[in-house]
Amino acid sequence: KPIATGFDRSYYLKDQSRFFSPTTHYLDDQKLSPVKRGTAFYATTELANRTIEFLKEHETKHSDSPFFTYLAFAAPHFPLHALPKDIAKYENTYTSGWNSIREARHQRMSELGFPKVDLSPVLPKLGPPYHFPDQLKILGAGEVNRPLPWKKLSKEQKTFQSRKMAIHAAMIDRMDQEIGRVIDHLKKRDRFDNTLIIFLSDNGASAEIMVRGDGHDPAAPLGSAATYPCLGPGWSTTANTPFKKHKTWTHEGGISTPLIAHWPRGFDAKNKFRHTPTHVIDLLPTFLEIAKIKKRPSIVTSPGKSLLPVFKEDQKDHHQGLWWSHEGHNAILKDSWKAVSSFKEPWELYHLSKDRSETNNLAKKHPEKLKSLIALWNKSANQFIADSKK
Repeated sequence: KPIATGFDRSYYLKDQSRFFSPTTHYLDDQKLSPVKRGTAFYATTELANRTIEFLKEHETKHSDSPFFTYLAFAAPHFPLHALPKDIAKYENTYTSGWNSIREARHQRMSELGFPKVDLSPVLPKLGPPYHFPDQLKILGAGEVNRPLPWKKLSKEQKTFQSRKMAIHAAMIDRMDQEIGRVIDHLKKRDRFDNTLIIFLSDNGASAEIMVRGDGHDPAAPLGSAATYPCLGPGWSTTANTPFKKHKTWTHEGGISTPLIAHWPRGFDAKNKFRHTPTHVIDLLPTFLEIAKIKKRPSIVTSPGKSLLPVFKEDQKDHHQGLWWSHEGHNAILKDSWKAVSSFKEPWELYHLSKDRSETNNLAKKHPEKLKSLIALWNKSANQFIADSKK
């Protein structure tokens, strides 16, 4: 629990199935009453409300001390639940379908100055990582569990799918608004320029389709508390543009996520890209360095490294290598070479500096390179297991 592990204030929303009426949530580790349906409660807004409340308290009681705030939105994780006024903004945005939207996003990324990366091919046979046929039936004939060509969808399917993406966009829009409220508060208190703000996601978009929580009522407005839509592989493929595969897999579509850092008084870089591979394991060392806290000798050495040098400029050797393992999907990255394997499938090899979207498998062309990376993955995994037992 947050307070038990060192936080001074906490609002802990432990109910990912209900954005409008959570049954399990805590204030300072004390369980609160369930929220009834039909109130003005919306999880994303409540998290921002509590964050601002705690910041105000800190300013009143500890104005001369620094603060650390961890604001973890569940949005846009499934179920796709959003406020009607936010959904209305995107009602007709996605009716052209996921194929054209994906191509447009790829083009837009290039226009915005993102590194030019080939658009990976759509994988038409790759669906959700877990198959729940009974739950698929509950969602109705509009649901599609493969990224089929948009033109092959029925009218009902197109309507259902475009509505889902509108809800997904609405969830992100609302999160953006709430982050804006927190930032506005920092600006009003003259804390914005000297606060390191880091925004990141935990994984790529999800192809999952399932029904949990209070189930799914096909007669209820899609996106309301009585429904349980998920993004699915069609829109997940689009959301992960230009990469391939999804959350759960260790291809770039599953593990490559954005990280935005803002700290005007901490570093001079502004509107600059960094191409150094980094990982969430780097966050703790970063915070410890900023706070000038030394790690206790009794703690196992963290594999992470402070991001402060990367914030200033790209680093050639920030990590000697990074590796992943999730439900039988494995990967390792070293010197721009990436070996990756999906569950019970052969290892693949890519040179990410030339092929970030993993379209050209070099496993047969460079077998020795692949062999050395697999050996390094095994060594890293075994060392992790050994360290976890200490």
